[in-house]
Amino acid sequence: MPIMRTINKGRVPVKIYTDDIDSGACEQLANIARLPFIHSHIAAMPDVHRGIGATVGSVIPTRGAIVPAAVGVDIGCGMNAVRLSLSGTELPDSLKKTREAIEEAVPVGFNMHKSVKARRSTLTPLDAGLEKILQLHPTVGKMIKNIGRTWSQQIGTLGGGNHFIELCLDENDDVWVMLHSGSRGIGNVIGRYFINLAKQDMRRLQQNLPDKDLAYFTEGTEYFDDYVHAVQWGQDYAMANRREMMRLTLDALKGVLPYFVITKEAINCHHNYVSIEQHFGEHVYLTRKGAISARDGELGIIPGSMGAKSFIVKGKGNADSFHSCSHGAGRTMSRTVAKRTFNTDDLREQTKGVECRKDAAVVDEIPGAYKDIDQVMANQSDLIDIVHTLKQVVCVKG
Repeated sequence: MPIMRTINKGRVPVKIYTDDIDSGACEQLANIARLPFIHSHIAAMPDVHRGIGATVGSVIPTRGAIVPAAVGVDIGCGMNAVRLSLSGTELPDSLKKTREAIEEAVPVGFNMHKSVKARRSTLTPLDAGLEKILQLHPTVGKMIKNIGRTWSQQIGTLGGGNHFIELCLDENDDVWVMLHSGSRGIGNVIGRYFINLAKQDMRRLQQNLPDKDLAYFTEGTEYFDDYVHAVQWGQDYAMANRREMMRLTLDALKGVLPYFVITKEAINCHHNYVSIEQHFGEHVYLTRKGAISARDGELGIIPGSMGAKSFIVKGKGNADSFHSCSHGAGRTMSRTVAKRTFNTDDLREQTKGVECRKDAAVVDEIPGAYKDIDQVMANQSDLIDIVHTLKQVVCVKG
């Protein structure tokens, strides 16, 4: 579908690819549009919903400035998916051991590996980049316990919240492995540190903001280059984390599934990140907060909730969306409201046929707390084509 709604309350318009958006998210988008360095317009994807400062599902082009809260604290969060040479008929009748094998191989929640699992070729460039960050901003190292041990032993770990590892079947009954995670504890502290630093800058410069969480760094100021380096490091770390997690997951599956090889890697993509791109005649810092790149012909991954469908998609290079599309279904209620609304009986009902945890600790991730993924996909038919439709049969949550 084309753009369904436009907000004209700021310096630039906000173009929205859905009419399912609440007033809080609309106000956040209008606030972003009031910032003096927004280029052209802001695009809001069909999964758009209220975030902290910046709206989840927003694509924000800026000239000469970056808003750290728009990138967020899970820097580089994103998806990875591979197709295996297995069909659904080759899977065991019970997938409990499959789930347990993944959970044994990949620490979840706040847990990390007992020793470093990543290869030295992965660790060395990350180590050098982090050392530069800590030399310039030693406070970052004090914000996380045992930072040297933590960052290296959390590579290849899942985290919590909406992060997951799934075994899925596509429309041809082919088996896929799909996972979702980001930059873990180290990305979180880098994000929080620079968000607070930007707020201090705004107070010192006496900048009036429509929302204090929209504090920003501009090119040429004291911390701009440091943030650009730090956020790129966080994005590289997140990419490495997903690669290592996929490797560990596939190794674990080799012990419980019939012989397989990888037949196709869909993509390893960010959906919380900033990059330098050209749009509407200018090079801009493009922040995708809950959105993925969807250039013409580019493959991407759009997951649904833990009981719904997910999709491998191909971008159409839509200019108005800044070559972007949604990063998922998008929440319709907060985690707190979800826990008040649903119980474990509801979770078991809504995740029938999926081998997953069905306890109170993951009720906030129940499918009923998310938008209808089919409607989300219909609303972005101008942005992407569907290549594969996936249905999960195993879901590992933190």
